[in-house]
Amino acid sequence: MRVVVRVKPGSSKGPLVESDEEGLVVFVREKAIDGGANEGVTKLLAEHFGVAKSKVRVVRGHTARIKQIEIDD
Repeated sequence: MRVVVRVKPGSSKGPLVESDEEGLVVFVREKAIDGGANEGVTKLLAEHFGVAKSKVRVVRGHTARIKQIEIDD
């Protein structure tokens, strides 16, 4: 399954996953430095969807706030 997420790195509101009309909004505490935010997003989405962290990966948007995430079932 592929989902589009908008990431809010360095958020004091996170870790949190919310839905909006465009997809998911993911708030993570990690800053966007050296892939920290990507790591936080994959960990949080794995918990949200109830899968192992190794089954979640960023396929597009590694350096952008809008990312395409693939989740293996």
